[in-house]
Amino acid sequence: MQLGERAGLRPGEQLRKCFGEALLEASRQNPKIVVLDGDLGNSTGADTVRKAYPGRFFNLGIAEANMVGVGAGLAASGYIPFMTSLASFLWFNAFDQIRLAIAIPSLNAKLVGSHSGLTTGREGPSSMSLEDLALACSLPTFTVLVPCDEASMHAAVKAAVEHVGPVYIRSSREALPHVYDAGDCPYTIGKANLLRTGSDVTIIACGLMVPVALDAAAILSDDGIEARVLDMQTVRPLDREAVEAAARETGAIVTAEEQLVGSGMGNSIARLVAGSCPIPMRFIGVHDSFGVSASLTELMEKFGMTAHHVAQAAREAIAAKTGRQPA
Repeated sequence: MQLGERAGLRPGEQLRKCFGEALLEASRQNPKIVVLDGDLGNSTGADTVRKAYPGRFFNLGIAEANMVGVGAGLAASGYIPFMTSLASFLWFNAFDQIRLAIAIPSLNAKLVGSHSGLTTGREGPSSMSLEDLALACSLPTFTVLVPCDEASMHAAVKAAVEHVGPVYIRSSREALPHVYDAGDCPYTIGKANLLRTGSDVTIIACGLMVPVALDAAAILSDDGIEARVLDMQTVRPLDREAVEAAARETGAIVTAEEQLVGSGMGNSIARLVAGSCPIPMRFIGVHDSFGVSASLTELMEKFGMTAHHVAQAAREAIAAKTGRQPA
C-alpha cells in the first residue's frame, strides 16, 4: 500500500521537483534571489533557475563549505541566497561555516537540503541525513521548515523568502501524496496545521511522516480510536500552543519523524510537554542507529516507521494514560 493510500490521499510529485518549481516561481517574483549549487542542481531541482536565469545561478562544485561562505557574502550584500545540495553533504561537510558565517551573524540566507532522511535508500548510510534536523535546530537563529507535499513546499519557499533570517528547508527525492490541495496550504512560521481532529491521542508528524500519520489515524479509527493529527511543518520554532493543547485535551502524544529520535522534533516536543503538561508519549523514528542500504519501504519497516507502527505506538500511549494493556 502506498503512502497516504489508506487515508485517501492522491499520489503526488517528488518533493525535489516541487522545490525546483517553487524556487523558480519565487525567483521570478524577487530579483534578489540567487541560487548557489553544490554541483547537484539536477538532483535537488535547483536547475530550474539555472535554465531560466543563468546569471543568478552559481555552481560552486563539490565544496559545500566554500558555497556557504560565498552565500554568506551574498546575503551580507543584500541578496537572498538559496544554497542547495543533498542534506547530508550540506550539513555534515559545512556545519562549521553554517554556524560561523550564517547562524552567528543571523544573515538572511536560506539552506535547502534535498534527499533527506531515509529517502536516499539503496545509496546507503553515508548519504542519509538522519541528523540534519538536530544540527539545524541546534543553531539559535535558524528557522527550520519541513514540507510534506507539493503545496506545502511552495508555501515553505514563499515563507522562507518573506522571513528575514537564516532558514533551513528540508526536501526529499520521494514522491509524496497530496496532503493539501494545490495552493491551499496554510503556512505560518511557528504554527502547526491541524489535519484531523480527535480526542484519544495526538500524532505529531513532519515531512514524509505526515501521510504515514494520517494512514495510522485511519487504522485507529477503524478500531474506534480517534487520533488528532498535527503537521508540524515548522520544527523550529515549534507551535507551543498546539502541542500544549494536544497534551491537555488528548492526554497522549506520538511523534513521527524521519530522523534520529534522540535529537529531532520528538525530543523538542518532549521537553516542551515535560515542562507544561507531562503525559505519556511515544516516539517514531530511527532509534540509535545509522541507516542501511535498502528501499524506503524496507527501511521504514526495519526502523518501525510504518502506519501500523505509528498506530501501535498510539495504542501504547493511550494504554499508559488509562492504565490498561494495549490491544
